[in-house]
Amino acid sequence: EVQLVESGGGLVQAGGSLRLSCAASGFTFDDYAIAWFRQAPGEEREGVSVIDNNSINIYYEDSVKGRFTMSRDNNKNTVYLQMNSLKPEDTAVYYCAAGGIVSLESSLFYDYWGQGTQVTVSS
Repeated sequence: EVQLVESGGGLVQAGGSLRLSCAASGFTFDDYAIAWFRQAPGEEREGVSVIDNNSINIYYEDSVKGRFTMSRDNNKNTVYLQMNSLKPEDTAVYYCAAGGIVSLESSLFYDYWGQGTQVTVSS
């Protein structure tokens, strides 16, 4: 059974930090690119960052560049999203997803999804 399980969300004040984790199982983890998406209430799901299968290429959505850092540990089948200098507009449910294409253009490129973790940033 394929599983992606996110953790690390919570409530934080603006300017604070959180580290999200996504633990994967049930598929060949290091064959897949992994992305973080987020969805705020009433908004469309948007790509935040994506990392290729061997951590050579990592891309970020413009609003998080310089604040968020994505990494992966293929020995642990886990990806991470270090989020610093958080802003209220980062408030959303954050999802990790596995797919064969390194892209933030569309969630349709991704085959497997986690259940999401809530991140709330207070002003």
